[in-house]
Amino acid sequence: MCGIAGIIDYSFRDNRSVVESMLHSISYRGPDESGIYHSPCSTLGSVRLSIIDIEGGQQPLSDPSERYWIVFNGEIFNYKELRLDLEKRGCTFKTNSDTEVLIQLYIVHGKKCLGLLNGQFSFAIWDKFNEEVFVARDRVGIRPFFYNVSYGVFSFASEIKALFQQKNLSREFNIESLSQVYTYWTTISPNTAFKGIFELPPGHFGTYNRNGLVIEKFWDLDFSYTDLNISFQDAMDKFHELFSDAVRIRLRADVEVAAYLSGGIDSSATVAYIKDIEPGVLNTFSIGFDEKEFDESDFQNEAAKYFGTAHKSMICTSEDISDSFKKVIWHSEIPILRTAPAPMLLLSELVRKNKIKVVVTGEGSDEILAGYDIFKEAKIKRFWASQPNSKIRPLLFKKLYPYLTQMKDLSPNMLRMFYGYKLEDVDNPFYSHLLRWNNANHIKKHFSENIKNELLDYSVLGELLKRLPENFDSWNQLAKSQWLETTVFMSGYLLSSQGDRMGMANSVEGRYPFLDYRVIEFCSSLPSEYKLKGLNEKYLLKRLLKNKIPERILNRQKQPYRAPIQNVFLSKDSPEYIKSMLSESYFRKAGIFNYDSVSGLISKIAKSGTSSEIDNMVLSSVISTHLLYYQFIENHNDEFAPRDLSKLRIINDFQLHS
Repeated sequence: MCGIAGIIDYSFRDNRSVVESMLHSISYRGPDESGIYHSPCSTLGSVRLSIIDIEGGQQPLSDPSERYWIVFNGEIFNYKELRLDLEKRGCTFKTNSDTEVLIQLYIVHGKKCLGLLNGQFSFAIWDKFNEEVFVARDRVGIRPFFYNVSYGVFSFASEIKALFQQKNLSREFNIESLSQVYTYWTTISPNTAFKGIFELPPGHFGTYNRNGLVIEKFWDLDFSYTDLNISFQDAMDKFHELFSDAVRIRLRADVEVAAYLSGGIDSSATVAYIKDIEPGVLNTFSIGFDEKEFDESDFQNEAAKYFGTAHKSMICTSEDISDSFKKVIWHSEIPILRTAPAPMLLLSELVRKNKIKVVVTGEGSDEILAGYDIFKEAKIKRFWASQPNSKIRPLLFKKLYPYLTQMKDLSPNMLRMFYGYKLEDVDNPFYSHLLRWNNANHIKKHFSENIKNELLDYSVLGELLKRLPENFDSWNQLAKSQWLETTVFMSGYLLSSQGDRMGMANSVEGRYPFLDYRVIEFCSSLPSEYKLKGLNEKYLLKRLLKNKIPERILNRQKQPYRAPIQNVFLSKDSPEYIKSMLSESYFRKAGIFNYDSVSGLISKIAKSGTSSEIDNMVLSSVISTHLLYYQFIENHNDEFAPRDLSKLRIINDFQLHS
């Protein structure tokens, strides 16, 4: 795992010092060593977290002819199998790294190499003969890749802050992107929160040369085919086979591999499979909360005891979250609507303190096997919509949220008011997500008048509508919901703000066996009832895990991972920076939100002593947006100055091809 950066500049400027600054800004992504390759048109850099071939895998790395040079962030889990095939073709290797396998694979297969890769990756390969760079990002966007094209220069990096090391790049919010964030919890790829900064979308590659940048897709989540003939037993057997191999190849490393253990089904599944494959001692890590509403420590401890792991955990308080929230925004580089990334940052810090670099996690299961409540909500709403005046059908929502005390006393009319949003709009392609997105949209009621006017003619739903697959309308209802959840929310938020960014902030790599592309594609072909049977989520996985994980965990009610918000931001002991971010002067300076509107909300919360989920999203959005403005637009970043580059080596290549 690494951080990468580079500049392609055909005006022959010397960009070594700029790329060095870019690497310095993300040095926590690769604290073990660093390197720069410099030629007349290309400067590529890498900071390395050494996991595979610790001694020989330094980057930038070239092929034997030194025509091609690569910087690579991520892991190619099937690199051993790919290497055997390349050796049969006559390729020779000077290292045991997956990086060298990747560059040799590209030389042999060109862009078709991407279809052969099983991994999580973003990389750039410079061809000095053709003077062009080939860049690519993994299928679901586990590893980030940001870029800018301006003044005839193509620059890229693993994080936005590295791109901003170029002094000629303006620092300005993209207001339409912010509107997307306050709806979807993330931007719609390729947009970011900043003007002129883009991300390479998941499952895409690009080529940049003197003619400019061309981006193409090599993979997409597709629900076009459903295997109606597969029996449930055969489906379980096939899933077991694929998932076992997905876990097995994700244990490949020359350092210790640990696991997260959240107390839910997904992390218990990964740990169960790890223990079957490698029965030795496994270190596991978890985080709990001092507020019982959010705490799952009891289930975590039960799982650790059941599997016999060497378990380490920590208890997170609201004070811990408020103290770390500034750092969370610095690493996430986008406004966030919840505080949930903060405990993940603290958890990865615990992992790193225990000298662990790699953890296996259960992310992805809820998306590919229909585990989230949003899928069940949509099913209930469609059932209710067929008899919209029913007083009984809305009561089904109470079955979804037994852990929410306020649900117990809600009448059918109250349930109708909350869950009945666009109830009968069943043909809407976004039907399953309209309620969630509408709840987030309440944030925009607190926009300043200038921002409201700027967005007057902008349709955030229309923007997403343009990006739906051509055959989206032909898919079944669950497939549509899964595509939206996986492509928008998982990639843009879960794997980024809660995943890569919070782990790599402490130099910890996450690995996700549920997101092996073979597992994803297989689950996409399954009949819907194998995933969501009635209101029983992840049905196939639950049946498969019978007698493999604790019975109490297997049968527990689905409870999403959440973290405190109100006590984080509105406590009398809240840090000074929060008060500053909520001051009238900072509202005027940032210009995004209306001070009177937000202060009125805060007064209402203070009087009642409680806040709704929507109120909490407003608080988190305002504070995180203002922090983002402070850290990136105003460029106040001294507090999080990264470590010096480790073992920096510079390769100068001024040999011109004939």
